[in-house]
Amino acid sequence: MYGALDISVSGLVAQRTRMQTIAGNIANADSILDPAGDPNAYRRRIAHFAPGDPSSTTSHGRGQGVHVSAITLDDSPFRRVHDPDNPFAFPDGHPDAGYVLYPNIDPTIEQINGLEAARAYEANIAAAEATKSMMSQALRLLA
Repeated sequence: MYGALDISVSGLVAQRTRMQTIAGNIANADSILDPAGDPNAYRRRIAHFAPGDPSSTTSHGRGQGVHVSAITLDDSPFRRVHDPDNPFAFPDGHPDAGYVLYPNIDPTIEQINGLEAARAYEANIAAAEATKSMMSQALRLLA
């Protein structure tokens, strides 16, 4: 019974990480500077899931649940916006003169991914509640 609860909790943790990654993407959708102040657009992050719990000490627990295996950078091209008055636009003589590179983030896609993650989070809460209810019923029957 506790295994079922562990699986739900692992899903909650994974979806929370995914939502945090998506929130970071949305927050940086217009960030054209890196933390040092150089014109280096933010690159979209993606949370990748894998089955099982790598921290499990038994082979039994490794095949259950889910975990975030990696958060990677999306290598799709940056958005190019023609804005020659922007101080960070490419200078004259450059092949992209007058263009500014913006993050490769589509806010609509991020919102959809955020809703999907929220629904998956809610589903894991419902599964945990059902498990808790079954455990409570089993204890009542045994007592």
